[in-house]
Amino acid sequence: MPSTVHRPQRTLDAVAVVVGRGYWSGRENRVEFRPAPAGSGILFLRGDLDPPAAVEGTVATVAEAHHRTRLVDGRASVHLVEHAMSALAGLGVDNCTVAVSAEELPGLDGSSRPFVEAIDAVGTVSQEAPSNPLVVGRTTRVGDASSWIEAGPPRFPGLSIDYCLDYGPGPIGQQRLEVEVTPTTYRREIAAARTFLSLDDAACLRAAGLGLTVAPGDLVLFGPDGPVGTSLRWPDECVRHKILDAIGDLALLGRPLHAHVRAHRSGHALNAALVR
Repeated sequence: MPSTVHRPQRTLDAVAVVVGRGYWSGRENRVEFRPAPAGSGILFLRGDLDPPAAVEGTVATVAEAHHRTRLVDGRASVHLVEHAMSALAGLGVDNCTVAVSAEELPGLDGSSRPFVEAIDAVGTVSQEAPSNPLVVGRTTRVGDASSWIEAGPPRFPGLSIDYCLDYGPGPIGQQRLEVEVTPTTYRREIAAARTFLSLDDAACLRAAGLGLTVAPGDLVLFGPDGPVGTSLRWPDECVRHKILDAIGDLALLGRPLHAHVRAHRSGHALNAALVR
């Protein structure tokens, strides 16, 4: 097994700001990524509540939700957190207070790239305390024969993910990608991969009164012949986005994860179950 690297913990060097609308609610949200002390982890602060209330970005606060990750602690609830969590984890940020002005984080272009760009604009700094990674020693799997995710011993001092996506016949089809998650590979190979949805699923959501402000530029909509109104950033952009989501969900561990993760048709619920 590769040796464990206890790198210093990291936080932001200054406040980074991102503003955008939520997919589900259509409400605008101002998101401030604020520096935080060593050992504090990721904390979401609902500044729009009176008084303000916070919820930790850990699996202990995960609540049931469809097609997204939702965190709840008392009065404080935040959802669609996976892209922000993914950006922080992908860039190696251990401690950050994410102050928000609404419950739902913005969807932006469907990827985590706008969050990454905002964080890169202010930079990150090392802190005096060392990180405390969880190093997986034996393989653990959750799920069933049709969809599952497992974590085994690491192949390098960090997280690697091998994801297999299978949507059957159609424009998305089967895709597989393996990546070692480092800040460099995250920026280059994962951050820009966008959320995707079929036209039929989008119509169902709109009929339920959800996603009414979502436009084609906010994600990738797939019709029978492929993407509608946009071009893919990679031929396998869909599996790259699944890896992006998995990185965000696995960050709910609350500490760096050193493991080789394999997944087949896994989503937010299974990802959280593996962390538990």
